[in-house]
Amino acid sequence: MVKCLVWDLDNTLWQGTLLEDPEVRFVPELRETLAELDARGILNSVASKNDHDHAWAQLERLGIAEYFVLPQIGWGPKSRSVRRIADELNFALGTIAFIDDQPAERAEVLHSLPEIRAYPAEQAAGLTARPEFSPATVTVDSRRRRSMYQASFRRDAERADFTGPDADFLRSLDIRMRITRATPEELSRVEELTLRTSQMNATGVHYGEDDLRALIDDPGHEVLTVSVTDRFGPYGAVGVVLLQRCPGTWRIKLLATSCRVVSLGAGSAILRWLTDQAYRGGVHLNADFKATERNRMMEVAYRFAGLTDAPCPCQTVLDRAEDISGLHLVPSPQPASDTLHLTAPDLAPAALPERTP
Repeated sequence: MVKCLVWDLDNTLWQGTLLEDPEVRFVPELRETLAELDARGILNSVASKNDHDHAWAQLERLGIAEYFVLPQIGWGPKSRSVRRIADELNFALGTIAFIDDQPAERAEVLHSLPEIRAYPAEQAAGLTARPEFSPATVTVDSRRRRSMYQASFRRDAERADFTGPDADFLRSLDIRMRITRATPEELSRVEELTLRTSQMNATGVHYGEDDLRALIDDPGHEVLTVSVTDRFGPYGAVGVVLLQRCPGTWRIKLLATSCRVVSLGAGSAILRWLTDQAYRGGVHLNADFKATERNRMMEVAYRFAGLTDAPCPCQTVLDRAEDISGLHLVPSPQPASDTLHLTAPDLAPAALPERTP
């Protein structure tokens, strides 16, 4: 799926050349395209060879400037602009699309960034009908994704100006993390997380809504969602944990978190809470892991939390696929985080099912 569409301006978003023509004409249908992509949670950005102030003023006059995040307006190669947008958003290049009226510009971008998708300008109005721009579900978080990213840019700017230890800055944010058991009404948001996360996804396995519904109804499983807010606003649903209760051990079948909360220490906070809960429940902790091209950070988080390759008899009850490796931990009590406030259910008292997976 496309996560961000990068627009050229002249003769693409509007008809005419801003620095040459007395007036440019904005096609009304493209306002609908921008609004629809935005509502689906697909970000819009700009890569244009233009005078920045002049072009941005034109976008404001048209009443569409608010739709664009991280606009790159200048005179450098557009491939460099597209790369900068992807890097700032922390998106894989395969989730970026680019639209431009000039074949030479599309070729330049594709030569440097062959993973992205490029479209000619005449296809702009029809993009919302294409499958790669049509997510299966549109959640509450999808509809407010742009505002959440814009808040994150303000947060990052304040962080860059902050003097002092990073922990002090995190404490200044008044971070509130909430872990809850998923409800049937939230399954579309959970499914979206398993699809959209890649760097902080322990296995890369996609769980569809039907799969998740079955796990919610199974007393041997926990489907947990993680949401975060701070003084800049909500991050929305940023994590999912699929936990299986087995005799003598709890198995993390999936842990996935949004890259937007990595710098907050969200993954570490979740793992500390799970470790503490397993200790209170008197069980070991196991975690499924499958290395991918992008989830090295997830492995580092698991290792930092104390999960290792050390074998343990408790793993004999776990039936893993051949391409899934297992990490193991004998849990110990964990202190509460001093940089965020966590609200979460107590998993420990629940009885273990008398059956193997």
